[in-house]
Amino acid sequence: MATAQQWIQGARPHTLPNAIAPVVAGVGAAAAAVGAGDVSWWRAALALLVALALIVGVNYANDYSDGIRGTDDERVGPMRLVGSGAAAPAAVKRAAFACFGVAAVCGLVLAVSTAWWLVVVGAVCIAGAWFYTGGAKPYGYLGFGEIAVFVFFGLVAVMGTQLVAADTVDWVGLVCAVAIGCFSSAVLVVNNLRDIPSDTESGKITLAVRLGDARTRILFCALLAVPLIASVVLAAATWWALIGLLAAPLIWVASAPVRGGAIGPALIVSLATTGRAMLLWAVATAVTLAVG
Repeated sequence: MATAQQWIQGARPHTLPNAIAPVVAGVGAAAAAVGAGDVSWWRAALALLVALALIVGVNYANDYSDGIRGTDDERVGPMRLVGSGAAAPAAVKRAAFACFGVAAVCGLVLAVSTAWWLVVVGAVCIAGAWFYTGGAKPYGYLGFGEIAVFVFFGLVAVMGTQLVAADTVDWVGLVCAVAIGCFSSAVLVVNNLRDIPSDTESGKITLAVRLGDARTRILFCALLAVPLIASVVLAAATWWALIGLLAAPLIWVASAPVRGGAIGPALIVSLATTGRAMLLWAVATAVTLAVG
């Protein structure tokens, strides 16, 4: 039986910024569109619950699917419940679907109060979470993980939050969605960069495996440049949005090990710092959009 601490580690709390940041950015875009006083805060809170439940669910689902395939047998990085033998595969699978259930219930409430077609979006998100590493042909093993993260934790999460919080979407929400999507994709890119040796050996053909070490490092740095460009673009809505450039020092720190050729555990600092940079950018941008 896994301990409570092991279950927490298995949920990969370092990935939570990927769920929190898009909702924060989406709320900021909503406030810019309709004014902070007209934002539906209870819907925004439900959107946050959906995002958190989905990311914990996908982490447990990945743990289960990778564990039973043997992909995690020699993995460098956070605790793996199934791969380490700390928890039974069936228990981890149940935990994943319990999280998906929470996301589905919260999403259904949002759909009832906003637009019924959001039920379809929610179903696609849950399917995307499971089939990332689950099923007979998981798309995460074919190099499409970064695209899925960009879509689900960037475009869908940010613009979806803006929609439910303000009943509208606009170009500000789109720019924020692209920025957060690039941040989230960068987190996965550096994670897969670290795992190129083990993924290659286990047959997990991620985008990093396809691109190779050198080009993956270039992609990571390019993705981290996009949010800074987005801050400049958002200055057209309010020049206060330039405060998002405060994330630049953290982005520089996050990219340093990648630019320096670090491998294995030495890349974990890039993984964590990229998440912090994303959260800082989201908070700074949301506040300035609301104030502006």
